Amino acid sequence: MSPPTSFREPIPLPALHASHGGNWLRPPNGATGAVSKGDAIMAASDTPVLILNAPLVANRLGYPDLSGLDLLELFAFVHPARFCVPTPRGLAQALEIEQPAADEDVPAFLQTAAGALIGACEDPEWFEREGAWSALQSLERLRWPWAQVIKPHIARPEKAEKWLFATLPEWEERPERGSPRQVELPEEDVLQQLDHLTGEKAERREGQRTYAADTARIFAPRNKQEVPHFALAQAGTGIGKTLGYLAPASLWAAASGGTVWVSTFTKNLQRQLRSESRRAWPVKRPDGTPPVVVRKGRENYLCLLNLEDALQGGFAGRPAILAHLVARWAAFTRDGDMIGGDLPGWLGTLFRKRGIVALTDQRGECIYAGCPHYRKCFIERSGRDSAQADLVIANHALVMVNAARGRDHAQRPTRLIFDEGHHVFEAADSTFAATLSGQEAIELRRWITGPERKNRGRRRGLAARLADVASYDDAGGEAIEDACEAGAALPSEGWLQRLSEGDPLGPIEALLFAVRAATYARDESGGQEAGYGIETEASGLPGGVIEAAGSAAEALSAIRTPLVRLAGRLEAIIADPPDWLDGQGRARIEGARFSLQWRVDLIAAWEALLARLGGPADPEFVDWFAVDRSDAREFDVAIHRRWLDPMKPFSKVVLEPAHGVMLTSATLTDRIGVDLTGSAAGDPWEAALHRSGAAHIESQPLLSAAQSPFDYASRAEVLIVTDVKKGDLPGLAGAYARLIEASEGGVLGLFTAIRRMRAVHGRIADRLAREGLPIYAQHVDPIDTGTLVDIFRDDPHASLLGTDALRDGVDVPGRSLRCVVLEAVPWPRPDILHKARRAASESGSQYDDRIIRARLAQAFGRLIRNKDDHGHFVVLSSAFPSRLLSAFPDGTAIHRVTLDEALGRVRSGEIGEKPNGDHETAGKASAEPPDMFP
Repeated sequence: MSPPTSFREPIPLPALHASHGGNWLRPPNGATGAVSKGDAIMAASDTPVLILNAPLVANRLGYPDLSGLDLLELFAFVHPARFCVPTPRGLAQALEIEQPAADEDVPAFLQTAAGALIGACEDPEWFEREGAWSALQSLERLRWPWAQVIKPHIARPEKAEKWLFATLPEWEERPERGSPRQVELPEEDVLQQLDHLTGEKAERREGQRTYAADTARIFAPRNKQEVPHFALAQAGTGIGKTLGYLAPASLWAAASGGTVWVSTFTKNLQRQLRSESRRAWPVKRPDGTPPVVVRKGRENYLCLLNLEDALQGGFAGRPAILAHLVARWAAFTRDGDMIGGDLPGWLGTLFRKRGIVALTDQRGECIYAGCPHYRKCFIERSGRDSAQADLVIANHALVMVNAARGRDHAQRPTRLIFDEGHHVFEAADSTFAATLSGQEAIELRRWITGPERKNRGRRRGLAARLADVASYDDAGGEAIEDACEAGAALPSEGWLQRLSEGDPLGPIEALLFAVRAATYARDESGGQEAGYGIETEASGLPGGVIEAAGSAAEALSAIRTPLVRLAGRLEAIIADPPDWLDGQGRARIEGARFSLQWRVDLIAAWEALLARLGGPADPEFVDWFAVDRSDAREFDVAIHRRWLDPMKPFSKVVLEPAHGVMLTSATLTDRIGVDLTGSAAGDPWEAALHRSGAAHIESQPLLSAAQSPFDYASRAEVLIVTDVKKGDLPGLAGAYARLIEASEGGVLGLFTAIRRMRAVHGRIADRLAREGLPIYAQHVDPIDTGTLVDIFRDDPHASLLGTDALRDGVDVPGRSLRCVVLEAVPWPRPDILHKARRAASESGSQYDDRIIRARLAQAFGRLIRNKDDHGHFVVLSSAFPSRLLSAFPDGTAIHRVTLDEALGRVRSGEIGEKPNGDHETAGKASAEPPDMFP
């Protein structure tokens, strides 16, 4: 629904705009003028001024305490659950008004936009009127700056508005969906369904048709228990793999009555899949249920109990204002998804603190059916909807966690498609890891004993949550007391300070102190001086560490034992319930049982981790100690354990119970190129097979590859700049600035180190802004990554700097992204885990080369997203081995050039062979000696 169009005159309030190009102030009824940072700060301090994105303006003025009338806050109040890019251009588009032509026009625009938003409140057709008046009364008591401005324009409703929690709909219990019927999918039916989804006028792509037919094979009836149909399918960019697998998936779901799960690694692809699925399924079935459901981890959704607590005094000051704006959103949201859903990603950053996180279930404290809002819970609704859905769009981590520890409905999907399948290894590596850290341990203590201070909020310890059980069941009460007493051995507030002072409290802190001391003593990386985190192998340990580990293990066992007893008592109460146990009490105990089992399993994993310290190394695992630091500030101390091959547990937990599984990606295989004789230099599927779990199941996987239809030779080229010296930060910054100027924006800059990225941004942002080329950066601008990409996508003159999170999963087609610039070859970080896996691979540098080629292919994939895209891929490193050039699509021209030559080609848009024929081509052999490491 488009925004209301009943606009008022510009609001006569002072307006301030700050950018890297300068600062502009407009009085209520005067002309805009350029001002210094000091004058801008003084003006903002004297009276509330209209601003857009206060944290960003504060960052640019160097004045963190800046506050004012932020139009983004007003937009979130007036139009909750609506999309808006948080820039003047984006706000203008959202309000359908004229956008400012230059920075100096922004203050006048802010006055106009404020008038438009206030005018919307007076429009009889204002869609989001419900609840606005009541919310405004609460916000006025909290002294929200906008309250007095908009109060005269929001009429009091004739009838009292209902409390939010009374307006949210309840989900209904539905019978379980039966097991899917065993069906075959004839190829002609699959192709016919593909034609239906792509449309009559769509270009027929043979690669897509072959891909769809191959995908259909995973839906065949399984022939042997614990042996799924398994496929690895590479689909080059432009093949149309989404519709390629949705065609057989939708056909199978309709014929079998079963559910297909598609798992992604990035939220961006989840949004894309939701959109594409509309071709195969309606938004709602005739009975009102959704055939397509997006599932995420619990920590992504609004917790209504946390919100109620925040609204009733749990939050104070600015966080309380955030809570009321979130409550406005909760009344209109599609599914309650706060992270990547329809809650504006920028809303949380406006309030600086972790308010959004506090409104989700981050700590696993959900009481499930014991919650008064249980039947309206967004998380529970999503779980029940997915049990009845034809298609569930999830993420890799959720699929694996549910398979390993799931309580949710439909936790065992039998037909699975892992899109972005090249990330399954990393997701499994994280899911099946064990980490005993100070942060994890203190969270466990808070769950057992409750908060140490009289903090606001609903967090309670076991004794408070299960007080009725303790008063009724003596054995249960004793178990709770024992657990709370033993839980005092866990780290408490101030543990990091005590470790640095050499005064640990309790056996767990003593262990962390010994781990920290050993890590510092052994460090040879130089990370201490650079301010980075440091680590050391958990082998050859001094006696003090082993002794501390033994004491810590005993303390953990003392905690686990009463928790196990308590779980048994709760089970007994459920089996033989007392008269006073009503439905809500039973539900609370059921929730407590699940939470207890989770913690018991966690403690058992920690005990197993400690038991192996000082003993012989287990060849299945990699163990190490780490001190996590950022800018020389310590924030955690940990003992880590990872599977050497995480696909072993993945295959056992995820693959074996399934009937059909496919991993698909545009960069699944290793582009190894050819050797000097023109023969393939190895098996391109070797790494994919290893990183998919195929080696650990009996099934022989189907291997399918569909090449991209894009003409990379005429649409893109690779420029390797040879005269930017390594370590020359001014030269690196200058190169980035000149490339952005030559391209007139539209540059995605990828860095291997945050510090260098920050330094480059700091050197070039003002210069580029003065030329009308805005530049944004991760870890610099106080904006979440998803919103940064939205801003970049929206403005073809903008550029964006970032790290790994932008190398994969960013979809910016068209002119907004026309040049990708890599600061250096993305060599893997030689940490302990990487070195162990490289040694186990027995392939030495080839192991690293595979990783680098995959990263290069993923980064190059950001450049060409549709058949009309074109641009340049620039690497600012002369030390680029030719053996890695096969990472780029066959036929792509590759030139080793000076920076001036690269600038000329970027500026002119020239692509292809150089006039003198001096170029290389991706996919061909090279006589480059193999010793060109940086």
